[in-house]
Amino acid sequence: MRCFMKLATAVAGFAYIASASLQIVPGGTWTATNTGKHIQAHGGGFIKVGSTYYWVGEDKTEGSAFQNINCYSSTNLVEWKYEGALLSRTSSGDLGPNRVVERPKVIYNKATKKYVLWMHIDDSGYAEAKAGVAVGDTVCGKYTYIGSSRPLGFVSRDMGLYVDDDDKAYLLTEDRNNGLRIDLLSDDYLSVKQATYTWKEKIEAPAVIKKNGVYFMFGSTLTGWDPNDNQYSTATKLSGPWSAWKSFADSGSKTYTSQTTYVLPVGNNFIYMGDRWVSSNLMRSTYVWLPLSISGTTASMKNAVNWIVDANSGSMTSGPSENTYEGESATLSGGAKTVSCSGCSGSKAAGYVGGSGAGVVTFNNVQSSATTRTSIRVKYLNGDSSQRYADVSVNGGASQRLAFVPASGDPNTSTLNVDLKAGSNTISFSTKDGSWGPDIDRLMVPQS
Repeated sequence: MRCFMKLATAVAGFAYIASASLQIVPGGTWTATNTGKHIQAHGGGFIKVGSTYYWVGEDKTEGSAFQNINCYSSTNLVEWKYEGALLSRTSSGDLGPNRVVERPKVIYNKATKKYVLWMHIDDSGYAEAKAGVAVGDTVCGKYTYIGSSRPLGFVSRDMGLYVDDDDKAYLLTEDRNNGLRIDLLSDDYLSVKQATYTWKEKIEAPAVIKKNGVYFMFGSTLTGWDPNDNQYSTATKLSGPWSAWKSFADSGSKTYTSQTTYVLPVGNNFIYMGDRWVSSNLMRSTYVWLPLSISGTTASMKNAVNWIVDANSGSMTSGPSENTYEGESATLSGGAKTVSCSGCSGSKAAGYVGGSGAGVVTFNNVQSSATTRTSIRVKYLNGDSSQRYADVSVNGGASQRLAFVPASGDPNTSTLNVDLKAGSNTISFSTKDGSWGPDIDRLMVPQS
């Protein structure tokens, strides 16, 4: 049996191994493959077209004021390419300077063959409380902004979208005065037609899924940028009756320090997608994605350091065991040297990467049990208020740029997706432009 398993893997399983080795790391820095920068798609929505997933969200590079609604693409849900901005800041109007544009979500209208984008539109004091709509011909192309209004005359802040099996679409909208609302959209999805259901509870960040005839509404109570124990409610019809709200993550975990933004169906399973907001520096907010278990009318979710999803089948498995390689034990050259770090493993890290001394940190004899593409967790510190970067080369090959959002005190994680060969590998960190890279605490490398 053991020989058969080895043979099956060698003949038919390599592509699966390579794909399945890539990991989602909740809360880590997530670098876009073609920009070398942390992904800016906060409060986001997702849509699948063919075999490609698209992630549409808020650009917080310069803080809370509207800059862009960005679009990224991926076929494996781990490696994301920046495709461009659907909407960008204009000189005036809803999309002008010092405006709030949040929670963008895109759906496709089969009848009109248009992509429809809804979003929260507001002034900087959150007094307007409107929902805006735009339309596009392609999922990641430029959209034409139509305008904003208060749906059916009610205030609207955090919002979401849901398209049911019959192609009817619904706006999910937080009405601070009355409670969370579900409103039916017009046939072209460009306006609100009529009310469907309103909860009396004050819930924001709404997201709806359906499984086996049961609808699940997920959302967050109102605590501003601070996380809380997010809740869910169920029904067999969108018009209700809906169940009482209850939490789906560990009680007191504050949904593992995150807030719901979307729940994505993948195969027959679901991924919870949340934002880990950092209100003092929104650019460095990260993303918490976790497997969401749905059974009957019950939703539950556990935390994970890392985990694996197959974007085609929807299978979700726990992350692999890892070998650890300490930064201070790496080969340090140029101006790189060991630095003290009270929160780091061994209270030390490899510092002075890049900079005026062109410091280089090289990890030798990094072991992999297979020739595969996999995800390495890089534990690091960055005491700046802006991103740092490192150019990473594996086995002397072409380097890729990896982003490191601000992190001080306890080390944060940046995900490095690389090709490793079976046996010994060499991984080096430097900077090509003379900027300072992060202090590297350690590498966490999958054993298999």
